[in-house]
Amino acid sequence: MLGGKRTSTRHVAVVLLMCLFWYVISSSNNVIGKMVLNEFPFPMTVTLIQLCSITLYSGPFFNLWRIRKYQDIPRAYYLRLIVPLAIGKLLASVTSHISLWKVPVSYAHTVKATMPLFTVVLTRVFFGEKQPTLVYLSLLPIITGVAIATVTEISFDMLGLISALISTMGFSLQNIFSKKVLKDTGIHHLRLLHLLGKLSLFIFLPLWLYMDSMAVFRHSVIKNLDYRVIALLFTDGVLNWMQNIIAFSVLSLVTPLTYAVASASKRIFVIAVSLLILGNPVTWVNCLGMTLAIIGVLCYNRAKQISKARELPLQVPNSHIKYTPLNDNYYRSSLNGNIGNGLHKGSASVQMPMPMPMSANSSSSSISNSLLVNGSGMPSGSTTRLLFV
Repeated sequence: MLGGKRTSTRHVAVVLLMCLFWYVISSSNNVIGKMVLNEFPFPMTVTLIQLCSITLYSGPFFNLWRIRKYQDIPRAYYLRLIVPLAIGKLLASVTSHISLWKVPVSYAHTVKATMPLFTVVLTRVFFGEKQPTLVYLSLLPIITGVAIATVTEISFDMLGLISALISTMGFSLQNIFSKKVLKDTGIHHLRLLHLLGKLSLFIFLPLWLYMDSMAVFRHSVIKNLDYRVIALLFTDGVLNWMQNIIAFSVLSLVTPLTYAVASASKRIFVIAVSLLILGNPVTWVNCLGMTLAIIGVLCYNRAKQISKARELPLQVPNSHIKYTPLNDNYYRSSLNGNIGNGLHKGSASVQMPMPMPMSANSSSSSISNSLLVNGSGMPSGSTTRLLFV
């Protein structure tokens, strides 16, 4: 019992430490990204740097960590789902940086709190999935909070708002369809992140060369080799990659609901840190709108948990077979190997099959199959919040 308490305490301590790292890295990534875009206003180039970071760092580190490599994906499936996912990731990343460039970090993250709204609407459109009334009601504080924050935002910009909404919708679509890809292919979550990063970079590079490259090379930061801004660009790419890795680590240690609450808390942390460090002006009504939106996200997660709990009990069909418990004679005879002689009087004779011994190979095979289904032994259903934070 004492050992179990120690293990539980250690697990909680590890989760809290990982969440702390996640919050610090994510807030640092957003603050540094805002600083970079203020001095180097090229959101497409910032996106390119982050895609390069995912592509260059993931392969060697994932091999070092012995992350399971992905198998070949059929060409038709690749074109039908993987390529659209990569394009969606690219679009969501670019619009996310445009919103970060045009509006304060605090407001951008308040708008991103609308992701549950997009998830509910898009799952209804694509899969016809209906939600309980409690889930729909939990969306009201989110909508109200974002509306209040929008009306009272001092540094409001329409392009920033539209970009933040498009980005949130893109990340929501990725979360929905990545779940299908993970289930269909058995690919590891981090390997899917690496694959989408490489494909997005391949698609995006020609577009960046045509639209952004000449202006970037003419900018004073590049012409004068401003090492401070270049160092910030490099750091932004590394931090973006690291926060995806830590998000996966947290998700592998906790339940999906705990992860959702931790993610909402991270958004509060990012907003608070950005207000403290960047010092963009806000009113108390604006802060009220931000708070209401985050509370709405927590209410949504709680409503989803309650609705799932109500669906858990299974309806057992009525059966006319009367259950008769086995008596002590049957138990003793089964121990002596005389199975079948200890049933109640009047019961039908039943031959009990002997259990087959499981070999080491079959055991390892079943474990590996389980890992392929859930991805590194994680609870199913938790994967949709992994890649896109």
